[in-house]
Amino acid sequence: MCLSIPGKLIEITSVLDDTFRLGRVSFDGVVKEVNLTLVPEARVEDYVMVHVGAAIAVVNEEEARKTFEVLRQLGELDELEPPQPPEA
Repeated sequence: MCLSIPGKLIEITSVLDDTFRLGRVSFDGVVKEVNLTLVPEARVEDYVMVHVGAAIAVVNEEEARKTFEVLRQLGELDELEPPQPPEA
């Protein structure tokens, strides 16, 4: 299933021009680099919906938290978990 996951924009890391930007987004403590080109209005502290490494919408904090919790309950956040070391 293809889903977008809400996260909080914590830092703009690269600005090529007014449109092309990259930023660090926190997904409940797991931080990923995200393309912000589709959301030029996004600012640090905003919540964004991220799909395959690109922010696609800005959402309010309440909506982001509710969506994140539903995705957690459905087990759809496995890709955010760090890989487990092999057992010896």
